[in-house]
Amino acid sequence: MSSASLGNGGVGSSRSVNGFKSSSSSVDWLGREMHEMRLRDKVDHDDDRDSEPDVIDGVGAEAGHVIRTTVGGRNGQSRQAINYIAEHVVGTGSFGTVFQAKCRETGEIVAIKKVLQDKRYKNRELQIMQMLDHPNIVGLKHSFFSTTDKEELYLNLVLEYVPETLNRIARNYNRVNQRMPLIYVKLYTYQICRALAFMHNCIGICHRDIKPQNLLVKGEANVSYICSRYYRAPELIFGATEYTTAIDIWSTGCVMAELLLGQPLFPGESGVDQLVEIIKVLGTPTREEIKCMNPNYTEFKFPQIKPHPWHKVFQKRLPPEAVDLVCRFFQYSPNLRCTALEACIHPFFDELRDPSTRLPNGRPLPPLFNFKPQELSGIPTDIVNKLIPEHARKHNLFMALHS
Repeated sequence: MSSASLGNGGVGSSRSVNGFKSSSSSVDWLGREMHEMRLRDKVDHDDDRDSEPDVIDGVGAEAGHVIRTTVGGRNGQSRQAINYIAEHVVGTGSFGTVFQAKCRETGEIVAIKKVLQDKRYKNRELQIMQMLDHPNIVGLKHSFFSTTDKEELYLNLVLEYVPETLNRIARNYNRVNQRMPLIYVKLYTYQICRALAFMHNCIGICHRDIKPQNLLVKGEANVSYICSRYYRAPELIFGATEYTTAIDIWSTGCVMAELLLGQPLFPGESGVDQLVEIIKVLGTPTREEIKCMNPNYTEFKFPQIKPHPWHKVFQKRLPPEAVDLVCRFFQYSPNLRCTALEACIHPFFDELRDPSTRLPNGRPLPPLFNFKPQELSGIPTDIVNKLIPEHARKHNLFMALHS
């Protein structure tokens, strides 16, 4: 996380969070008692190989390793050999490995995500990535399977290469003891919401791992994105196995709050510690709110902790629209959180819809209103008119056809 993240105290510590302290006795009691809840992190396995790209030999991500595959061969296209030269690893995790590579034929730099295929599980990642054609979602260029000497099968996703992450950008501001300009907070948060609206409404899927490390930034202010604990919705901490796209909305709120604060809002080293941090800020959830998150815990007795005022949490003057949007993101009850589309039309983003708005360096904003017909299908006209400001409607094909 960012270099300005809070120190991690033990479960139930009365350590200061964003400049305030909760009642020591209440919080200590809460931490001890919540150990009895047996909260644990869950790992989801949604795997399957429904598509059959090429299977090739060699899967190394070592610098200089050459990966040979073919593209084309469908819809009457001729097959074309292509070679990728691995340059260096840019990320690793439970998902697999991502490495930067260069196409020998074109010189194009790409990112290749290499994921081990476990035959016990159905992996839908390829077919989902093939559906995610959106300006704010990293694009899939090509895919192929590869095998190793141990007969291990890997799926390789060739993606557009985006070198910067929101995590590194936020960290750079922290290093010089500065806060990110509010216009950038608006830009990044808006583009996350727009991408999520597409995923939730058009594709019908959750992202499930929104965090600054997974938010890729092109140039200065154009986000494309591909659950860590700090960003995990409370229903997941409560062990809910049935959840909705509202988990992404909570995570987006965590990212927005972190950009405003310069540090994570809910740091925690375990599920219990995480929930303690959330309660310190939002106060004790009601019995009805707990039921909405996971009905198995409705009989658990929480100490009554009052919510902390948002103006004290952020410790600086924020526009009321910013506080209002944060409140809409951070609802214990998943069904009370705003949707990604509702967030996009929130007044907090009105500045982005103003044609005179510029970046701090004087440059114009990146494209924000190039909505595709699929994104706008079924949306009431009044909402579409709020989404796309008048000055941008003449450039939008959907609006031009329906005006």
